[in-house]
Amino acid sequence: MEVNGGERLRELLFRLCDARGVSGDEAEVRNILRSELSGDIRTDTLGNLLVRRADPAGSAEPVRVMLAAHQDEVGFMVTRIEKDGRLRFAVAGGIDPRVLPGLAVLVGGDRIPGVIGVGPPHLLEPGAKPPVPRVDELLIDVGCSSREEAERWFKAGDYATFATRAREIGSGLVMAKALDDRAGCAVLVEVLRGEYPGVELHGAFTVQEELGLRGARVAAHAIAPQVGVALEGTICADGPAREEPDWVTRVGAGPALSLMDRTSIANPALLAMLQEAARADGIPFQLRRSAMGGNDAGAMSRALAGAATASVSVPCRYLHGPASVASLADMAAAARLISAFLQELGRTGFPSRP
Repeated sequence: MEVNGGERLRELLFRLCDARGVSGDEAEVRNILRSELSGDIRTDTLGNLLVRRADPAGSAEPVRVMLAAHQDEVGFMVTRIEKDGRLRFAVAGGIDPRVLPGLAVLVGGDRIPGVIGVGPPHLLEPGAKPPVPRVDELLIDVGCSSREEAERWFKAGDYATFATRAREIGSGLVMAKALDDRAGCAVLVEVLRGEYPGVELHGAFTVQEELGLRGARVAAHAIAPQVGVALEGTICADGPAREEPDWVTRVGAGPALSLMDRTSIANPALLAMLQEAARADGIPFQLRRSAMGGNDAGAMSRALAGAATASVSVPCRYLHGPASVASLADMAAAARLISAFLQELGRTGFPSRP
């Protein structure tokens, strides 16, 4: 399968990243994805977008594979409107409180601009170090002067996202919000354009991953995969603050294969097949040098009687912040790797655990 590593992937990625899709509010992202797909597609009760590709070879016992990429991003939800018209909020997903003061956000379906306010440093005592405020100490300023004025535009339950537009920077890098996991979603769309004899392929664009792999639990229960692979945006630490031996992944070095994280351990046979497929096709890859975090592989591995799982991730700098950075070449390589792996899996079947 020839995977488009250029304009098609870039254009879809930008549309997905600029869409609003905080956990529990993924409809806009889902609609973009649905417009790119065809065939046997359905949306389940929780909001997962599920795509089934029958085995084109009509095998008696194809390998049932679930590829999961989550639609949702970290963000905010309005919880209360204060008397002065500012908005109290809660965080959806893991966001470092250090990035919040002074952050520009877009609130509600109309994307009304606001800012998470904090006092100016001029008011600190001389020599005092600014404290990191707690989330419950911060408010979103939307320019309203009273609760009554704010209530014309906002209500409790409105979502807010980072006010970041996707753009290309440097040489083949993209800067955007929500690369975790719109990068994985774009890769999965590319993979689903191919055919894989011997494989019954299920693409699952899951919801609420950032709140505990909720969508993947439901989807995996319905699909009952034998093999599950999470397509994810993962942490990267290839900057000057850390020595190279401590880098988790490196942008531009290819997709990262996980050995283990807090939710699952990669199946050794799958991990070996992925590495062999990469080497056979000359696809760059790296091993993820951390056991922190977790993704939809954890939910797939424990569904029903269990599934053999692995993770293929796109390295992203500044994950869960207002702007992450990743490589378009890494995303194209991830799509090529998954496609090559599926072709081999269809030819050989799934090996027994070594």
